[in-house]
Amino acid sequence: MTITTVSSREFNHGVSDAKRAANNGPVFITDRGRPAHVLMSFEDYQRLTGQRRNIADALAMPGSADIEFEPPRATIDTRPADFS
Repeated sequence: MTITTVSSREFNHGVSDAKRAANNGPVFITDRGRPAHVLMSFEDYQRLTGQRRNIADALAMPGSADIEFEPPRATIDTRPADFS
């Protein structure tokens, strides 16, 4: 893995170069000499996050219409309030 560091100005003038470099490792983008952003490939991002998804994202994916999802209906029993 190669770590590349570019200034914001260099990034703005060479976005394609930064994207190619991100295939080999993270690209640190600096603002006034300080790291401000990181560019990485989507595969690296997925690996880093463990491909965690919430249920809303999973159900919104393409092809999710083919997934059967019938959660059981919740039943809520009421009881009188005790104000003593």
